[in-house]
Amino acid sequence: MKAQSRKQSAPEAVASDIPPAANPEQARAAGAGKAAVAAKVASPARTAPGKPAPAKGVPARATPPGLAETQAMAPLPPDFDLIEEDEDEDDAPPPPPKPVRVVKPEEFRAGDHVVYPTHGVGTVQGIETMQAAGLSLKVIVVTFEENRMTLRVPINKAASSGLRKLATTEGIEEALQTLRGRARIKRTMWSRRAQEYEAKINSGDPVAIAEVVRDLHRNAGQPDQSFSERQIYEQALDRLAAEVAAIDRTDKAAASDKIQAYMKGA
Repeated sequence: MKAQSRKQSAPEAVASDIPPAANPEQARAAGAGKAAVAAKVASPARTAPGKPAPAKGVPARATPPGLAETQAMAPLPPDFDLIEEDEDEDDAPPPPPKPVRVVKPEEFRAGDHVVYPTHGVGTVQGIETMQAAGLSLKVIVVTFEENRMTLRVPINKAASSGLRKLATTEGIEEALQTLRGRARIKRTMWSRRAQEYEAKINSGDPVAIAEVVRDLHRNAGQPDQSFSERQIYEQALDRLAAEVAAIDRTDKAAASDKIQAYMKGA
């Protein structure tokens, strides 16, 4: 009887060691919390893909600071002054506009010798009034004897079209001195150089035209010009000689001889 009573009391003693739960839900929650803690302790630390996991007992390296952090931590030099923007600068009045220089348009009269960029030297015949689209328009009538052509240029478009009076003595002297310089020929295709030469001739600038004459001129002993080079050369020489003749009050042949003499004296 005593042995049976001991066997029956043992299970009761084991069961008495576990405290009774208040209800089944609290028991489940407590068990889930313990399981999560155990899994976190047992799982290894995660690492980024492609990087080896740190060895046990070795502390992980700290991330190096970026450029902004490095500049922020660097000390300022002793001669550096920190400049702060003035908020009142935006409220300052704008500077006054620069005065615009007004160029007085040239006045053309009958009998004046003028230069039109694409046609050369011509003579003003007078000022006429034309009717166009119900409006009266004053035009400058210019004739070119060699081309037997008459050109009418509106007065308000004379400057923009390039119509001008003959060059001054200083301007034509600069063009003649340009003839004595060394030829400057670009190492490019002839078609491109020909376009540049024609653009200079049609600019009406005597210095630019003199550059074409200088670059295409051939002295004795130098290679002959090609056909197209000869054409552009004669066109530039004729255009420059016409203006020199009008200024010197001579004919074009005498002006051409003067230009040739300048080039031979180079």
